[in-house]
Amino acid sequence: MSKAKTPLKLVPFDVAKYLEHDEAIAEYMTAVLEANDPDLLLLALGDVARAKGMAQVAKDAGLGRESLYKALAPGAKPRFETVMKVARALGVKFTAQPA
Repeated sequence: MSKAKTPLKLVPFDVAKYLEHDEAIAEYMTAVLEANDPDLLLLALGDVARAKGMAQVAKDAGLGRESLYKALAPGAKPRFETVMKVARALGVKFTAQPA
């Protein structure tokens, strides 16, 4: 007879826990930008903002904390200016290179 296996307890993966260094953040953002998905970009900006602290990022971007959450919510359509303010507050710079 075999014993019934106890189910594994899995915890949700949170990438923000692993974005501790600027190099990791840059690699993560580069990979996300290569996906060419605006919703994924907002999600990634939110991940990095959580890693750095939402309140501080909102302050550095000149936004309210709630406004930052709304701007980075799935399906949101933030203005380009807002995305750039958030990126600047996160210490991220978008660059272009030949395709």
